[in-house]
Amino acid sequence: MLDLERLRALHSVATYGSVSAAADVLHVTTSAVSQQLAKLERETGQKLLERHGRGVRLTDAAELLVEHAENILSLVERAQADLEAHRGAVVGRLTVAAFATAVRGLVPGALRGLAVDHPDLRVQVREADPMQSMPLVARGDLDMAVVQDWNNQPLPLPEGLQKGLIGDDVADVALPPGHPLADRAEISLREVAGDPWISSSPDSICCDWLIHTLRSFDSEPRIVHMAYEIPTQLALVAAGLGNTILPRLGRTGTPTEVAVVAVRPQMVRRVYAVWREEAARRPAIRAVLTALRASAATVLGPTALIGRDVPADALALTGAAHHAPRPSEAPAVS
Repeated sequence: MLDLERLRALHSVATYGSVSAAADVLHVTTSAVSQQLAKLERETGQKLLERHGRGVRLTDAAELLVEHAENILSLVERAQADLEAHRGAVVGRLTVAAFATAVRGLVPGALRGLAVDHPDLRVQVREADPMQSMPLVARGDLDMAVVQDWNNQPLPLPEGLQKGLIGDDVADVALPPGHPLADRAEISLREVAGDPWISSSPDSICCDWLIHTLRSFDSEPRIVHMAYEIPTQLALVAAGLGNTILPRLGRTGTPTEVAVVAVRPQMVRRVYAVWREEAARRPAIRAVLTALRASAATVLGPTALIGRDVPADALALTGAAHHAPRPSEAPAVS
C-alpha cells in the first residue's frame, strides 16, 4: 500500500521543482525527503527521479503517480473534514499564514481566545504576504491564510478556495514633518500622488496596490524607499524621506513627528481568511475564523465586522466569488 507521507513528498517535489524546496515547505530536511522518495521507489518498483543538470526531474512514472497523489491527498483531507464535522469537535492541527500587520494586530488575540475555548486545537502561524500564502493554501501546504485586498483592487480567489470576511481596515496617509498638508484633518490622495513614497517590498500586494492607485491619478509613482515592516516605513517618514500608507492595524508606535491624516474618499482594505473547499466542513476552520473576527472587533472596533453568524453549512457561500464584496454585499460567513 502506498504511504501517504511519501506521496506528499513526491507531490511537493513536483509542485515546487526540487527536493530542497519541497523540504522547506514540509519543514523537514532534504535528506528526509530523499529518504521518503527512495522508499516510494522501492514500494512502486519504479524510478521516480532522474538527474537533470544540477537538479532532478520527474520520470513518466512519477508524473503519473503525482496525478493520483493529488486526488488521494484531496480525498484524505475531505475525509478528515467529514470526520471532524461528524464529531463536531474543534481538534487537530491548523497551519495559518497571515500578512505582517495581521500577525501583529489580529493573530495574538485570536490565538489567546482559541487556547481558552478550544484547548485541543493546535494552531501554527507563519508570516507571509497574500501573494505567497494563497498559492500555498491552494496546494495544500497551509490550511488557511489571512489575506487582504483594497476597495479599488479586489484580490482574485484561486480556484478551489473559499473565503470568509474578517473585517475592514481603514488606511490613512502618514506625512513627514513639515509637509504642507500635515495640519489638515483630511486630504485627497490625489493631492499627494506626486510626492515621494515609501512602500513595502516590490513582491507585496500593498506595493502593487500603491502603484496601481497612484497611476489612477495620472501620476507615475515616485517610490524612493521600500521596507516590508510598517515601523521601518514610519521611521523613514519621520526622517522626512517621503509619505507612506498607514493601515490602522499597523498604527502602533507611530513617531510623534509623523502626521497621520485621513483620506477622502476613504481607503479601505478588506481582511479575509481563505481555505480549501475540501476543508470547509472542519469545525476548526469555523473556530479560527470566529476567533479572528472577535479579535478584529477588539482591535478595529465592532464596525469593522460586516458579516453575521450563519449555520455551519453556509460556510461555503463565498466560494465562487472572485471579487471583494462591497459592505452591502458582505458575505454572511462565520
